[in-house]
Amino acid sequence: MKNSIWILGLFLLSLNLSAQEVPTEMKTEFDATSLGQALQDLEGNKTTVGEVLGKYKGKTVFLDLWASWCPDCIKGLPKLKEVQAQYPDVVYLFLSLDRVGKEDAWKTAIDKYEIKGEHYWFNAEWKNAFTIYIGINWIPRYMLIDKEGKIAHYYAIHADDPQMMETLVELKLNPETE
Repeated sequence: MKNSIWILGLFLLSLNLSAQEVPTEMKTEFDATSLGQALQDLEGNKTTVGEVLGKYKGKTVFLDLWASWCPDCIKGLPKLKEVQAQYPDVVYLFLSLDRVGKEDAWKTAIDKYEIKGEHYWFNAEWKNAFTIYIGINWIPRYMLIDKEGKIAHYYAIHADDPQMMETLVELKLNPETE
C-alpha cells in the first residue's frame, strides 16, 4: 500500500513539473527589441524578426516556433499540415530554435518532414530577445499575427488549438481585423 501511494505521489509530482505554464500576460504586439532579433534564412542571409514580419503586413501569419530535435514539434506536424490545407492563403512562418551550429539539422528536417512555408533560424541560444519577450517555455509554440502585424493569438502549443482556430476563423471572416 505504501508503495502504491509513493508511486502515485511521484507520478503526480512529475505531471506538475512537466506541465507548461500558460502566460498570465497575453501580449498583443511586439516591442522593438524582440523585432530586432536576428534571423537567418535558408540561403544564409541575415535579417530580423521585424523585417520578416514586415514582409507580410496585410496578411494573416501563422507563426510556429520549433526545432528539429523536438519530438513534440515533429509529432505536431500532421495537425499543422491539416491547418495549412484548410487555410492555404495564410502565411506559415517557421522560426527554428535549433541549436547554434546545427544549421544542417534544421535544413534536413524541413526537407525530411516536408514542412511548407517560410523558414528562418535564430542561430542563437534558446533564450534570445524574441523568445524572452514572448515568454517561451515550450515548443512547439504557435501564434497568430494579424494583417497589421499585431499578435492576434499569443499562446498555443498545439497547431489546432481550438481557441487559436477560432481566432483564425475570425481573422478570415472579418477582413477589417485580418
